[in-house]
Amino acid sequence: MVLSVLRAVRRLLRSAVFLLWLCGALAFATVSSTIWAVQAGSTAAVATAKMTQMAAAHRKEMRRAVARTRAKTRAKARLKRGMTAIPVIGLAVAAAFEEQEYRDWRKENPGGTRKAYVCESAALTAEVLDEVLASLPERLRPGPDTLAGLVPECGPADPSTDQD
Repeated sequence: MVLSVLRAVRRLLRSAVFLLWLCGALAFATVSSTIWAVQAGSTAAVATAKMTQMAAAHRKEMRRAVARTRAKTRAKARLKRGMTAIPVIGLAVAAAFEEQEYRDWRKENPGGTRKAYVCESAALTAEVLDEVLASLPERLRPGPDTLAGLVPECGPADPSTDQD
């Protein structure tokens, strides 16, 4: 009988030790998982903050680049206007600018002719002409008949008559 009582106590102790070990292991796993989750959340928050900061810096940099490009374009236009305002040199400079723009256009339109370039330029110029004329003082605006005579005839292109 004593032996059976000792076996029962031994089983009980074994079960109690196992249960205590199991509770300890589960508590440790819970604490470890909680620490890992907090660290992962913290890492994600830091990464999100850095990405937001980088995106804001990129937008600011892009705005600066666009503003700088626009300023350069305006400066080029002012220089061109200034150079073309000089009577004799202005004609040569204007012709050089026009020739360079034609060469750039030819790179984009390899089969294009001068007539096609002139017609395309005239069409684009006509689109913005009203805005430009509206910005001029009334006494300096040319009449509509004056400008109509300067617009080239742009019908279907005849390759045999086009000259480069």
